[in-house]
Amino acid sequence: METLIVIPARFASSRLPGKPLRKIAGQPMIWHVYQRARECRAASRVVVATDHDEIRKTVLAFGGECLLTRPDHPTGSDRVAEVAQKIPADIYLNLQGDEPVMDPQMLQEVLEPFADPNTPVSTLKSRFSPADKVENPNLVKVVVDREDWALFFSRSPIPHCRRPDSDPVFYLHHGIYAYRREPLLAFGKSSPTPLERAESLEQLRFLELGFRIKVPTTSHRSIGVDTEEDLARVEGIISKTLKI
Repeated sequence: METLIVIPARFASSRLPGKPLRKIAGQPMIWHVYQRARECRAASRVVVATDHDEIRKTVLAFGGECLLTRPDHPTGSDRVAEVAQKIPADIYLNLQGDEPVMDPQMLQEVLEPFADPNTPVSTLKSRFSPADKVENPNLVKVVVDREDWALFFSRSPIPHCRRPDSDPVFYLHHGIYAYRREPLLAFGKSSPTPLERAESLEQLRFLELGFRIKVPTTSHRSIGVDTEEDLARVEGIISKTLKI
């Protein structure tokens, strides 16, 4: 299978403007994400999809491949769908441009469900740790059936524990996706759907369009960079790894 990793990298950010270009251990964040993508053995190509020419120039300067895409995409998956219209592949892996410490093993894991030809979309989950606050709306929850097909994603705690003697397992959703071309193109042709708008979760659009999502469990965790505090945290992790 031809697998293309697409890194959507939007310049605008309310909390970290120009986020993909922010320096971490001397290199722009998008450089670190690109290096992580290149470590995925299953991928045949890596492309950054951006709305800003400065990001494009930065990627080209370090030898990466980059496409300029429309500035008005509401989600990263919409941006990846535009790339799918231009570059044919069997599988598209969406590695968000603010994940500089994503474990490459997670890229392999999100692709494994495509050994089954009936898998249209996949993403990852992990069990909540004792330190995770299930009430935190920034930690997205997912519930699945017995075969790990997604039933629903939410910012609210799901399942809701009405019975005091219940002992549910809460699963944390990780925002890495892989899709076959057909569901991705269908996603890109559709406007945001009601549940997607209510929760501000793009993956719900696939469910509302009738596409199933496989959600295997990973033992790895990542850190998305949304704030200055996140930036400092990943700086410490990467600097330690590089022994700076």
